Amino acid sequence: MGKYFFLTLCAGMLLSCSDGDLQIETIDFDSVALQYCTAPIRNTKNIMFKINDDEALILELQSGVLNKGVIGETITTESTIPSQSQVTYRIFSDGVTKTYFCDDIPATEPIVVEEIEAEDGTVIIETTANEDNTEFVHTIRLSGVSFVTDTDERITDLTISEFGEVSTAVPE
Repeated sequence: MGKYFFLTLCAGMLLSCSDGDLQIETIDFDSVALQYCTAPIRNTKNIMFKINDDEALILELQSGVLNKGVIGETITTESTIPSQSQVTYRIFSDGVTKTYFCDDIPATEPIVVEEIEAEDGTVIIETTANEDNTEFVHTIRLSGVSFVTDTDERITDLTISEFGEVSTAVPE
């Protein structure tokens, strides 16, 4: 009887062990502040990111997408992923900070454990002028973003709809 119990216990332990694959169940960055290395500029490609301890969500906006402001109006602009803008999700070996992305010489630590680029989705930018008409405020949202891992696992439980707000100067 003891042998059967031991064999059952060993078999159960072997079957319940992970094969070492990284399992991503949720990508949640809504409560994390938007960051960037240089202030966004209207007529250029802009890179922004959100850091959540050892994870980062990186948004590379297409050039000129923040150039859609009109004083007195709310303008909504869309940019498709991945053909116009790109969203990348990274998992690091340890906590990561803004300096990782902004230093002139790239850091060697922490190490990128996994990087997944979005295969589908839309960046929606709503632009309005501030109260004194000196800046455009761009509210950035992500919609329908779909990540597929190297093992063809689709990440569908996304909580990244509100990416954040950035401002650009109203041209003179």
